[in-house]
Amino acid sequence: MKAFALLVAVLTLSSCFMFAEQKSRPAEAAPPAKSFYDFKMKTLDGKEIDFKEFKGKKVLLVNTASQCGYTPQYAELEKLHEQYGGKVVVLGFPANNFGGQEPGSNSEIGEFCKKNYGVKFQMFEKISVKGDDQHPLYQWLSKKDLNGWNDEAPSWNFCKYLVNEKGELVKFYPSKVKPMDKELLTAIGV
Repeated sequence: MKAFALLVAVLTLSSCFMFAEQKSRPAEAAPPAKSFYDFKMKTLDGKEIDFKEFKGKKVLLVNTASQCGYTPQYAELEKLHEQYGGKVVVLGFPANNFGGQEPGSNSEIGEFCKKNYGVKFQMFEKISVKGDDQHPLYQWLSKKDLNGWNDEAPSWNFCKYLVNEKGELVKFYPSKVKPMDKELLTAIGV
């Protein structure tokens, strides 16, 4: 009986992390301390990109991994990029935070994405998206005192954050929400 209770507790706790619900920016959210446009990051090939380049566009940020059950979402992310690139910019951020499912180097990740999924949307260098070494961008995405309302850090690979045309974080989607799901497309405006 004790083992059963422990199993139920573990399954309940893990489902909380694996199946977080989407969250939206409330109308009364505090103004963010910092803007999305204040960031600069390096791509997989080492080129620095200033996020000011994305002013006036919606941006979908996704923490990715090459050896995850959600890895096939790369195909839908590329489809979203190809079909609706005029409405939303897709940005990928490889991370090895969940189950060691992104062990490769930046060049290996780039080759994997091109070879297996034909990825042409912008991919950035591998970073940490949670924990003590969390990248400042993901701190901004997941800390309410920095973005004005959201405290949801990635719970697994392929969590998604939507930033509006003003550089404000407006939505969080858990891994289970696919890039071409109606709820995400509606938020993008397609």
